[in-house]
Amino acid sequence: MVTHMGIWKRLRLTLDMIKFEHSVFALPFALTGAMLAWRSQGFPREGLWLKLFCIVVAMVAARSAAMTFNRVLDADVDALNPRTKERHLPAGKLSRAFAWGFTAVCVAVFLAAAAGLNSLCLLLALPTLAVLFFYSYTKRFTSFSHLVLGFTLGMAPSAAWIAMTGGLNPNIVWLTAAVMFWTAGFDIIYSCQDYEFDSKSALFSLPKRLGIAQSLWVARALHVAMIACLLLLVRGLGLGAVSVAGCAAVAALLIYEHSLVKADDLSRVNAAFFTVNGYVSVLFFLFWAADIYFA
Repeated sequence: MVTHMGIWKRLRLTLDMIKFEHSVFALPFALTGAMLAWRSQGFPREGLWLKLFCIVVAMVAARSAAMTFNRVLDADVDALNPRTKERHLPAGKLSRAFAWGFTAVCVAVFLAAAAGLNSLCLLLALPTLAVLFFYSYTKRFTSFSHLVLGFTLGMAPSAAWIAMTGGLNPNIVWLTAAVMFWTAGFDIIYSCQDYEFDSKSALFSLPKRLGIAQSLWVARALHVAMIACLLLLVRGLGLGAVSVAGCAAVAALLIYEHSLVKADDLSRVNAAFFTVNGYVSVLFFLFWAADIYFA
C-alpha cells in the first residue's frame, strides 16, 4: 500500500510538473482538424468514436512524453534560473528515473494509439516523437526555438486529419501554420520573463537576441499571421460565417492578450499566457465545430 501510494503521489507530481491541464492548448485544434476531415468525408458514423478516442489519447500521450522529456533535459538549467528552480526535478520533488519511466510509458501509449488509427499514423509516429523531443535541444543553438515549439503543436490538426482519413489534404496545413504562429507568438511573450537569465546563460531566445520590446512586436506579427492562415483555411475548405466569427473572436482575445504585456511591465504575463490562450483554443473550437456540424 505504501508503495502504491508513493507511486500515485509521484504520478500526481509528474502531471503537475508537465502542466497536464494545458493539453487544452492544442487539443481543441486537433479536434477541429478531425472534424474538418470528418466533414470532408460526408460525416460517416462508423468507427467515429474510436477514432476520436485514439486521437485524444495520442495527443495527450505525445504531449506528456515531450513535456516530461523537456523537464528532464532542462533540469540542470532550471536549477540555476530563479523563476524555475522550484520546479519538481531541480527541487528534488521527483527523481529523474521516475520521469524517464513516465516518458517511456507515455511513448508506449502514444504508439499504441497511433497503431489503433491507421498504418500511416503508425508509420509517422516515431518521426513525430523525434520532432517533439528535438524541440528541447533547439533552445541550446537557435533563437527560433519558439517556431519549432509552434510546429510541434501545429502538427496536431494535420495529424488528426491523417488519423481520420488515412491521407492529408493540403488545405489543413493552413491550420498547422496558424497553430504554429499562435504558439510561437505566445511563447515569445512567455520567454520575455527569462530575458535577464537567458542573457547571462548559453540558452537562446528571441528576447535575448532582439530585446523585449522588439520581440513583443514579432509576437504581434505572428498572431496576425495566425489570423491570416485561419481565413485562408476558411476559404480553402469553403467554411461559413460562423468560422469567420470564430476568427474574429480569436483576434479579439489576442488583442487583449497583447494589451496585458508591456516591454516595461511583464507582471501579467501568466494571465496572458495561461488564461487568454486557453480561451483562444476553446472558443476557436466551439465556433468552428458549430460551423462544421450545423452549417
